[in-house]
Order: sequence, then C-alpha cells, then structure tokens
Amino acid sequence: MTSAGAAAGEGPLAIICGAGSLPYAVADAVQARSRRVLMFPLNGWADPAAVARYPHQWIALGQFGRFCRLMNAQNCRDVVWIGGLVRPALTQIRLDLATLRALPRIVRAFRGGDDHLLTGIAAIFADAGIRLLAVQEVAPELLAPPGALGRHSPDTRARADIDRALALLSTIGRFDIGQAAVVADGHVLAVEAAEGTDLMLARIAELRRIGRVRSPVATGVLIKAPKPTQDRRFDLPTIGPATVAAVADAGLAGVAVCAG
Repeated sequence: MTSAGAAAGEGPLAIICGAGSLPYAVADAVQARSRRVLMFPLNGWADPAAVARYPHQWIALGQFGRFCRLMNAQNCRDVVWIGGLVRPALTQIRLDLATLRALPRIVRAFRGGDDHLLTGIAAIFADAGIRLLAVQEVAPELLAPPGALGRHSPDTRARADIDRALALLSTIGRFDIGQAAVVADGHVLAVEAAEGTDLMLARIAELRRIGRVRSPVATGVLIKAPKPTQDRRFDLPTIGPATVAAVADAGLAGVAVCAG
C-alpha cells in the first residue's frame, strides 16, 4: 500500500490538535482527498478560532475515555496527533476512568524522554483499537522536498555548518535531546532543549545583542532533523513562517531541514 492510500477511505480521520497551524494544514490536505476529518482540540493548546472551521470536539489531556467514546460514535479508528504540546506534569492531566485504568502504564511512560513517553501513549491507543498514523501517511505533500525551498541555496560556508549540525544532532539524538541546533562558522551556538526552537532562536538574538555571539550577521544556520530512533508518528521537526522570521531576527543566514 502507498502511505497516503493506506489511510484513505477508512472512515473519518481524527486529528488531535496541539498548538500552531500545522493541525489545520493536515486537515485541509486530508479533506482535499475527500476524507472527512474530526478535530479533537486540546484545551489550553489549540486555537479556538482555527478549530471553529472544522467539525470538532474539545478534550483535555487525560480524557482518554471521552476520546474513545467520541471516536466510536463517529465510527473513527484512525488518528493523527499533531501540533505543539509542552510535556505536561502528571498533575496537569485530567483523569477519567479509562485513563485511571491506564495510569500505571502512563507513569512508566513518563519515566524517560519524550520519545519514550509518546511511544508508550501510542501503545495504549493501539490496545483500544485506535490506529495512530503519521502525518506523512495522510498528508505527504506537507513534507519538505529535497533541494532549496526559496531563491537562495546554501554556500560552501553554510553547507559546512549544516554538516556539522547534522553530525551533532545525530549524536545527541540518541539521548532523546532536541531536534534543532544553530551552528555558525563551525561554532555550535545553541542546541534545542526543553525551551523549543522559537525560544532557542530568541536566545541567539539576545546573545548577539549583548555581544556573546560575534559571528557576522547573515552567517550561521538553524538545522532541524529527527532523532535517529524517533517514532515518526510523533513530533516531526517542523518549520513555518514564524521559524523563518525568528531565524532572520537571530541574524542567521538560513534554515535547513531534513527532506521528508
């Protein structure tokens, strides 16, 4: 089966929506294939104005029983989980009965990095008969293609920074750390950690302002890449207009993201 075809024609697609615009880009791509979508925006994360354009049911983190009931009522078996979401504390999760039954597994999933947590959650979904799909299975056109995406291609200097950053991310990714780094003239300026890409870039801009970053403006690259062992149903590295603007504000030359 082809990746997009495997998910098509099997009832509506549920989309659990975190923050950002990506959930709605996925929804539009799926609807363009004549497949219905049902949005499950997460309270405190999803944008109410954006969600209003689609059939939706609001849920809170921890309402697994409610989610399953709503899925069953719509004869829905496939779900994509997409959008920004900061790793919650256990105390932030609203526990319904189904979640309480799964609580020992959830606690075990929390005892590790983000990949360990998300893979553990996926196993709970699978045991409930829900198939967790990757974005690339339902909206492959949203993936970055090979080659330059704009008018400018990286020069030799930028390519060297990209190669160094990819080697760095491949190494630290084994420890479930970050998906992004900034390298300028071979110097590692920043590695993404819990703050996320936007705040990392804001940190670069501030370091440049106070003189801690001395590389010339329009040198250095933001590089985003998945971790080597990442479950690609979750948390693929993403770029968008806000990323490009933040790269410019940080005084960098550009941004590179792995194709696919």
